[in-house]
Amino acid sequence: MNYTQEELSEMIDISTRSLQRIENGENNPSIKTFRKLIKTLNISDKDIAYIVKNELIEKQ
Repeated sequence: MNYTQEELSEMIDISTRSLQRIENGENNPSIKTFRKLIKTLNISDKDIAYIVKNELIEKQ
């Protein structure tokens, strides 16, 4: 989408540092933030299912 971290963090109403921590895997987003990210980045349900499936496989 070519958003800067600053732009995206403002769009989803979190600090840039919080977004950086999410991107680096240091923190997980809250459900509210996760929903805002999905909506803002136009992520489909199919993409979410794919990501979750791969995360579960990697943890096994």
